Amino acid sequence: MKKSLITLAVLAASGAAMAQSSVTLYGVADAGVGKIKYGSGGTTPGNDASNKVEFQSGSMMNNGNSRIGVRGVEDLGGGLKAGFNFESGLDLDDGAALGSGGGFWGRAANMWLGGGWGTLKLGRTLHPSFYSMATWELTGAANYSVVANTFGFAGNPSPRNSSQFSYQTPTMGGFSAELGYIFKADNGGNARWDVNAIYANGPIGVGLAAHKQKNGKLGYGVGAKYTFGNFALAASYNDKEKLRRGFSLGGSANFGAFTLTADVTRDTRNQMGKKYTNGLLEAKYALSKRTFVYGALLRLDSTNNYGLGVRHNF
Repeated sequence: MKKSLITLAVLAASGAAMAQSSVTLYGVADAGVGKIKYGSGGTTPGNDASNKVEFQSGSMMNNGNSRIGVRGVEDLGGGLKAGFNFESGLDLDDGAALGSGGGFWGRAANMWLGGGWGTLKLGRTLHPSFYSMATWELTGAANYSVVANTFGFAGNPSPRNSSQFSYQTPTMGGFSAELGYIFKADNGGNARWDVNAIYANGPIGVGLAAHKQKNGKLGYGVGAKYTFGNFALAASYNDKEKLRRGFSLGGSANFGAFTLTADVTRDTRNQMGKKYTNGLLEAKYALSKRTFVYGALLRLDSTNNYGLGVRHNF
């Protein structure tokens, strides 16, 4: 009887410990067909080229990149938690790994500590500028986002940083902020910082971000979104490190499972050439909470690009 009680106590304690720690496998499968005229080869947004309709995976005209990842969190007690996130890209064309950072875990490779005081994150991760744009951008930062393809992510050309130390404040009344920093030894001799300030509460989402590399140009972006009923309106102003700056204006309408989005950008300055007016038209139909089909037409710097696809989140 005593042995049985001891065994039950050990199992109960083990179950409690296991309940305090969890690991989750997740991912995205996204594939379709499309035609891309913008760019000059490769498979990354802004670097595609084809004059033929072909299979699309991880391209500018997919809603997102296919990926598989693992994340975990452990409750350390006293309100303190520790966690990690590893994420790898996947090309559904041939099954190859797509590491946007050059490695297998190129999409994410980081760990963090968090509590009531905020969250400290270390490693490769999406930077503060990305999260600022994601607060108000209408497509959910899709690959074919006209804002991201024109001005980057709040003026930042890429969505991720490697070797980043970042601190995010707790959310207070809808307000939060994050500061990311990369030491010069980890960034080719040039230290880099990236910061955001976000307000997201009810129908209003506002994001402000700025970033700069030593000996580089300041980049920044500010945007806002207002949702009312089945409709949303968004506008922004972005400066892509003095190379390109301008504004965006768009709206979306939701009718049950169907969502239609239109977004337009306009250059006010473009060091690389003429000033462009770019536009996106996106249609999505939800087959379930985790699966939807989509179609998008992107007018980007005098080129017409389009794609049809399906995305499943798991």
